[in-house]
Amino acid sequence: MPTSFASFRWGRWLSAVLLLIALLGAAYVWAVLNWNYAEGERAGFVQKLSRKGWICKTWEGELAIINMPGTLTEKFTFTVHDEKLVTAINNSLGRKVTLYYEQHVGVPTSCFGDTMYYITRVRTVD
Repeated sequence: MPTSFASFRWGRWLSAVLLLIALLGAAYVWAVLNWNYAEGERAGFVQKLSRKGWICKTWEGELAIINMPGTLTEKFTFTVHDEKLVTAINNSLGRKVTLYYEQHVGVPTSCFGDTMYYITRVRTVD
């Protein structure tokens, strides 16, 4: 009888530790996705927007930033979660756009996106 009680106590302790680790992990992911490190905007032409991923499909894109005529183009890679923003970006292809983004540092897996820049708004520039 004492042996089974000790193993029951050990099992409860192990379960509590595993539950605590899972809760801390979930809290970390929630915090990383809801608080942004930086926010800003980039203007240029969207070169590519595609839905990528083996299991977790995310919208990934590239914005070509043209600084001055004759200079090299800088690429800004980004992730889009909102389907309405995907539609707005697709409708603005070929035109100059401003993408507003939030930067989330420390996102644990690529299931949330390949980049740390998440688009929050799109505006077409005339």
